[in-house]
Amino acid sequence: MSKKYVFITGASRGIGRAAALCFASAGWHVFLNCHRSIAELEKVRSEIDADTAGSCTLVPGDVGNPEEVDRIFRRIYQSCSCLDLLVNNAGISHIGLITDMKNEEWNHMLRTNLSSVFYCSKAALPPMIYRKQGRIINISSIWGTAGASCEAAYSAAKSGIHGLTRAMAKELAPSNIQINAIACGVIDTAMNSHLSSEERAALEEAIPAGRFGTVQEAARLIFQLAESPMYMTGQVIGIDGGFL
Repeated sequence: MSKKYVFITGASRGIGRAAALCFASAGWHVFLNCHRSIAELEKVRSEIDADTAGSCTLVPGDVGNPEEVDRIFRRIYQSCSCLDLLVNNAGISHIGLITDMKNEEWNHMLRTNLSSVFYCSKAALPPMIYRKQGRIINISSIWGTAGASCEAAYSAAKSGIHGLTRAMAKELAPSNIQINAIACGVIDTAMNSHLSSEERAALEEAIPAGRFGTVQEAARLIFQLAESPMYMTGQVIGIDGGFL
């Protein structure tokens, strides 16, 4: 059986880390990316080397910067001729009134959460098109569908991912390339660590499942989607405990 290759952005923690361990446990070679949390990324590499049948390569860098994306993919293509899967997971949050948001904060949010998906997909696609095989999974949010008060930029970026996913899926379907998105609900990650115990309890009460999702649940869905029928493309799949 030939080795499979996956590139996961934002793999140092949360959903990205859980997905990296999931794929490595299944024997995949995982290209691990983050921007600043290099020490945490090294820990993920140590876990993969010690506890899984897979292997990994560190490719740190800012995926919101097209020049750095070019450098990252030059390193990837030194190890493999084509990715089997790209997981666009890197993202940041911003909470606050839209009237208080600085222009620089807006641009940073869109570059990190949305433009990174475009840059990495553009770099990953040519070999996939040539081979007529490949998959892209974009990690999004239910706020890309519903919008969230005081998270306008985040919601806009995630909504952009939904539109980009559907458009790319139509464009790449003739090349047998599957592109889908996962719209996460409230997942128990560091991104939600700012919540007070009262805010957390109120949010859990609003979720029909009565709890936050786990990163392992999100990772399992990513892995399952990576092995789903190729005819399933252009979808935005929710994992939100029945919230929407």
